[in-house]
Amino acid sequence: MVMKINWSGRSHNYTNQEINFLTKIIKKADPLTQGEYLRKFEGIFSKYIGKKNIFAVSSAAAALEIIALLLDLKKNDEIIIPAHTYCASAIPFARQGCKIVWADINFKTRVIDLEDVKKKITSKTKAIVIVHLYGYALDFRDMISFCRKRKIKIVEDCAQSLGAEIGGKKAGSLGDFSCYSFHAQKNITTLGEGGMVYVKDNKLATKVSGLRHNGHCNFSLKRKNYWIPAMGNLDLDIKKKWPYKFTLSEVQCGAGIVGMKKLDKLNDIRIKRAKKFVKSLAMFDELNFNKEFSNRKHVYHLLSAYYKPQGSINKNNLIRNLYKNYSIKCAVQYYPLYKYPLFKKMGFGKNNCPNTEKFYNNMISFPFHVWMSDKEFNYLKKKVKKSLIDLRKKIKD
Repeated sequence: MVMKINWSGRSHNYTNQEINFLTKIIKKADPLTQGEYLRKFEGIFSKYIGKKNIFAVSSAAAALEIIALLLDLKKNDEIIIPAHTYCASAIPFARQGCKIVWADINFKTRVIDLEDVKKKITSKTKAIVIVHLYGYALDFRDMISFCRKRKIKIVEDCAQSLGAEIGGKKAGSLGDFSCYSFHAQKNITTLGEGGMVYVKDNKLATKVSGLRHNGHCNFSLKRKNYWIPAMGNLDLDIKKKWPYKFTLSEVQCGAGIVGMKKLDKLNDIRIKRAKKFVKSLAMFDELNFNKEFSNRKHVYHLLSAYYKPQGSINKNNLIRNLYKNYSIKCAVQYYPLYKYPLFKKMGFGKNNCPNTEKFYNNMISFPFHVWMSDKEFNYLKKKVKKSLIDLRKKIKD
């Protein structure tokens, strides 16, 4: 029997109780944006990661745009970013006119290689973006004092790692800034789009509300019987930088509240299934996973692996076999950013990232969403195993 396992555009489903909660917000919330559910969502999130200065925004990319403004980047400043990540990790910083320096990944972890970062730090380095890709939280604690001595800021991109931990602390709580994503495919979602930004510095944090909402902030003038469209203090202390409009609606924040209540449960499902999947394919040394399961270090936003080429057989053969014979749709992620025409044309084509090249050219990402039934998941395991056996036979032939 052939089942169809698609690459999913949504991370989880909603119960009737959750839908009723969101429907209540739609019916009764006034205002429909920037109200009580925003404050509740930010409060729950703040408690979860153990940090204050938490602000809900329209996406993780929006969070990074705000962080890029707060860094007050100049033309000659350099920012180090892994070349193996989604383009939104880099575009906000490039938009500010600074120089992007591409860091390679560690081949074992598939995230930014801190030793490579150290080689690429110069007197012009303003910040390092550590992307906890695929759900794997990189332990960068040894880098913190190193960066502080050099006045280099650390930005944690936690778009794929909400709930992952580093030494018992939540990913995103150790750096100077961090962003989170609630996009449709992330471990939880605020109805398709959404994000969160964390700012460690209290003074800088006071600017975020204005930067995310056209310069609006709390208006100190007391009033009882009239309303003023308050702009508050428009002197944001960031010269020649305009604010954005990156706000979330109340119903999206309600979805965020719903998601936070079940986040750990959903992550546990991902971790348990990842263990089963990796264990079931342990005999195939040509397929290599990041197997970090301990201490919730990896929350498996995605389930990716490196497929070691076997003569003329490579990852493309595996992808085609799974789709053609078993209707299993896989993906290849992430195109090295220095290869994008956009980054090339902007002068960011220079690179020295051999591990990035090697992994991208030979990686495969399997469909991995929590609402997949046990029957579908077992089918996926069984057919990946069968495909690997078939490819081994081809090699012998």
